[in-house]
Amino acid sequence: MEKVAAEKTWQLGLGANFDKNGNTTFKVWAPYRSSLQLKVVGKETYSMKRDRDGFHTFQTDQVVPGDQYYYITIHDRARPDPVSRSLPHGVHGPTEVIDPHAFTWDDQEWKGIAIRDAILYEMHVGVYTPEGTFDAAIGKLPYLKDLGINCIEIMPLAQFPGRFNWGYDGASLYAPFGGYGGAEGFRRFVNACHKAEIAVCLDVVYNHLGPEGNHLQEFGPYFSHIYHTPWGKGFNYDGMNNGTVREYVINNALYWMHEYHVDMLRLDAVHGIYDISAIPMLQELTQAVQEASTNLGRKLHVIAETGLNDTRAIRTKEYGGMDLCAIWNDDFHHTAHVALTGEKTTYYSDYNGLLDLATTLSKGFVYDGKFSEFRKCRHGNSAADIPFEKLIVFLQNHDQTGNRPMGDRLSTLVSKNRLKVTACMTLLSPSVPMLFMGEEYGETAPFEYFVDYENEALMNSIFQGRKHEFHCDDMPYPGEESFNNSQLTWKEDSEMLTLYKTLINIRKNNRPKEGITGVDIHVYSSEEEEWVAWEYPTEKGEWLGVFLYLGSEKLAFCPPFQKAKGEILLATQKTDQGQLCPDTCLVIGS
Repeated sequence: MEKVAAEKTWQLGLGANFDKNGNTTFKVWAPYRSSLQLKVVGKETYSMKRDRDGFHTFQTDQVVPGDQYYYITIHDRARPDPVSRSLPHGVHGPTEVIDPHAFTWDDQEWKGIAIRDAILYEMHVGVYTPEGTFDAAIGKLPYLKDLGINCIEIMPLAQFPGRFNWGYDGASLYAPFGGYGGAEGFRRFVNACHKAEIAVCLDVVYNHLGPEGNHLQEFGPYFSHIYHTPWGKGFNYDGMNNGTVREYVINNALYWMHEYHVDMLRLDAVHGIYDISAIPMLQELTQAVQEASTNLGRKLHVIAETGLNDTRAIRTKEYGGMDLCAIWNDDFHHTAHVALTGEKTTYYSDYNGLLDLATTLSKGFVYDGKFSEFRKCRHGNSAADIPFEKLIVFLQNHDQTGNRPMGDRLSTLVSKNRLKVTACMTLLSPSVPMLFMGEEYGETAPFEYFVDYENEALMNSIFQGRKHEFHCDDMPYPGEESFNNSQLTWKEDSEMLTLYKTLINIRKNNRPKEGITGVDIHVYSSEEEEWVAWEYPTEKGEWLGVFLYLGSEKLAFCPPFQKAKGEILLATQKTDQGQLCPDTCLVIGS
């Protein structure tokens, strides 16, 4: 593979590339194959030329966009291209030749958004609308714009087997799922988002590929012989011939940002990316994206999920970090969930509700190197000096909802008044907030786990594995019924929707001051009285105070704030002669 570069003229070197002279060049890295044939469906079969590094190439003027092809590997197996821009017939079908320059973009004025300004909204395209397509999702952009969303985080769309999937079992990194609308559909979606001044964050999976339809191992050493993730073989980032594998992944990141104008990537489970190199792949990927951002004149970001509470992901290279822009903060979710629901099963048993929530608001993490009883080991490192804009918080997402045995949403676990408090926790945190599709109007449909493998034994294995993992025999089978159950109903609670709009507006008018850490935020709490409060400086030089009361009796309200002593901007319930009703949030300006 050609050297990874981030010049404005960046082009994808592998796959099928159609040029302005009418030629199509095919190039594939397949060091395991001494020879390869290129079979163009309905046309000729050609022998490719192999170089000493294992790259096979062929150029012709007899193939045009829309044509489909396979590579013929060992035992006459017909396989799609490892770099397929389009797989119209699924993961086992032929690759379609695509001209990425044929699409007309209308987003030339779009320059992206700063991560600290983001109001993220996680979306699964397949269940978001009845049609389950990019074009149908475009129809919801006015709604999202009115809500105040400025960044949509799309769950993975790399081509996966079957009709539906969460997306984390993708088999071909470069091909947008055809059922959503494929390559052109995704371009239309991103273009429409930018015209609506909404950024697009794409969830990508660089720790493994799915078990069905993944043929990379027939071409070369893409996977490690040492590491195995909980979901499948890990990529070969630090073994022999790892350089081309790294470029395969790093170029994928640049591909989404260049050919699809994506603004941000969310890297799935980076704790499952095993790499002991002196210069880790993630560090190289981040640097390549930073260079692309400079050369394209657009704000580009890389965020990640890490289950390790490891701030090295977001520290700069000078401090031994990967220099990612932000990470998901699971501790915030877990402490808030325990405070709201009282649930203490599995990893929730490690958390103490409001007191630990106060810790996340002052130090970022609860587990900053201290012993975790659930994990039976020390967990995390300190985030006390990390700016809150590098931590993304949420009270619902695909993992924390969908990995519950029944996929039940928070709206079915707590009262409506407590659900209102939930919204305040997320949207008025000093960190970057993220919503999960439908939570803004109180969606009650579950978000269950669903996949659609052809291999019935594999489906049953997954089902049995999930029952064992969650110690639950009475849980839905992860097939078509679960997919249908997870469709949004769009039965809007207008009161909840209005609250979310109001909170987003308050946040936008009172953005946390840039670069603030725990020392800049005042946090107050009372375990006995069951309340927690915080205040932080805004970019306007003012202060915003948030007071959450979760007790069961009325509370005489005495504001603890040192700075936020102005008017009440919001009360989720009316005060009664200076007393707060149970499950109330007050928001106060300076």
